Amino acid sequence: MKITFAKPQPPNGGAVVVGVLEGKVLTPSAASLDAQSGGALIRAIAASRFDGKRDQILALLAPAGLKFSRVLLIGLGKPETVDSLAAQGFGGTLVAQLGSSGEVQAWVAVDVVEGLKLSAAEFAANVAQGARLRSYEFDKYQTKRKSEDKPSLKKLVVATEDSAAAKAAFAPLDQIADGVFLARDLVSEPANIIHPESLADEAKKLAAIGVEVEVLGEKQMKKLGMGALLGVGQGSARESQLVVMRWNGAKDRNAAPLALVGKGVTFDSGGISLKPGQGMEEMKWDMAGAGAVIGAMRALAGRKAAANVVGIVGLVENMPSSTAQRPGDVVTSMSGQTIEVINTDAEGRLVLADALTYTQQRFKPKAVIDLATLTGAIIISLGHEYAGLFASDDDLATRITAAGKAVGEKVWRMPMGEAYDKEIKSEIADMKNVGGREGGSITAAQFLKRFVEDVAWAHLDIAGMAWSKKDKPTCPKGATAFGVRLLDRLVADHYEEK
Repeated sequence: MKITFAKPQPPNGGAVVVGVLEGKVLTPSAASLDAQSGGALIRAIAASRFDGKRDQILALLAPAGLKFSRVLLIGLGKPETVDSLAAQGFGGTLVAQLGSSGEVQAWVAVDVVEGLKLSAAEFAANVAQGARLRSYEFDKYQTKRKSEDKPSLKKLVVATEDSAAAKAAFAPLDQIADGVFLARDLVSEPANIIHPESLADEAKKLAAIGVEVEVLGEKQMKKLGMGALLGVGQGSARESQLVVMRWNGAKDRNAAPLALVGKGVTFDSGGISLKPGQGMEEMKWDMAGAGAVIGAMRALAGRKAAANVVGIVGLVENMPSSTAQRPGDVVTSMSGQTIEVINTDAEGRLVLADALTYTQQRFKPKAVIDLATLTGAIIISLGHEYAGLFASDDDLATRITAAGKAVGEKVWRMPMGEAYDKEIKSEIADMKNVGGREGGSITAAQFLKRFVEDVAWAHLDIAGMAWSKKDKPTCPKGATAFGVRLLDRLVADHYEEK
């Protein structure tokens, strides 16, 4: 779908989209259309339950006298609540309604309305980003899809008086959407297409936009002593990889970076501790943490963020075989700490343990954030509404929470403490890789904390947020790319040179 910006001038065909404020208050463009239609819009609203609440919809065939095919009224909510997320939801809602309607073109009016938190240009740019995010599809393997099931909407014109400013404001948002789409693509791919080597190859493509990419293979990781990560992948015919991505956008390219670390288990069978067969196909997205880090690096480099950021992803495939690690095995991590592997399906924390150590020892970052589809326990705790946030630093936790709220990627801080840490005490090694059933996401975070040195650290357990089984305003069901926009916003707000 092509998105353009233009001065207000209703088209001669296609669909027209206008906003209505809560309380059935027409925006200027909606009022103008109503006048042209002889009051038809007001009469339609009066005859419906449409009140202008956020994301409410009233779709109408164009009244007589108007030169286009249909009118879509979308609720904006109260003026004081119309922020960037509301604008993005507006854009996503119009695409959800019109995308497969048969319409080829839509024209959306963005007005200056008293009381809004955004300028018309900012509102227009966010409408465009919301529309683009909602337009995502992963259909590359659907070879017999009927034409009537394919999206029809090819062009969206966002109309506002200051169209040049809107276009300029949209440019970085468009780059962020590119990062989101990259992450969604990677997470959506089946495991026979995306495996450690091929995912590393996808990350290498970021070199085209200025990201320095380095890939470590098993021989290099063995020399570094990464026994925890390598143990996870030893049952697979696919070679494990560690990918290092560097974006040096700050004036001082040698300044300490922010470090992003992602779990990249490209398929998780559970290993010898085999998962149940039902639903195992979903484990292709156990690399969503790595996907989010790769997508975030794409977004930051695409918009030329003035910050130094390093992204590290540990890529493995967890398979059962004669060479797979067994429950009861003891592995030695890069940090020198030993781990008793009680359950081979608690593998992501082993991958992150070595990735965290490598990141800290090599880059001496100012802060470290890891993302992982780490535990089913976090879904029991928070459902599919919030990611779990665990942190050693209150300021970092506050920043991440605020960034997530700003972009609609919500996190909820979870407790940590010595009592939970005792649950992973081992009788024969420095620690075991799982505790009991109770507080499973917390004991997993306590495990990771043992590999964090003197640096601000946060862990995001995104197991409940990486994949959605229902459509959302700016995200169709499927891979969400949760974390890409959060990390980009965090960098923009706190780590980027002003």
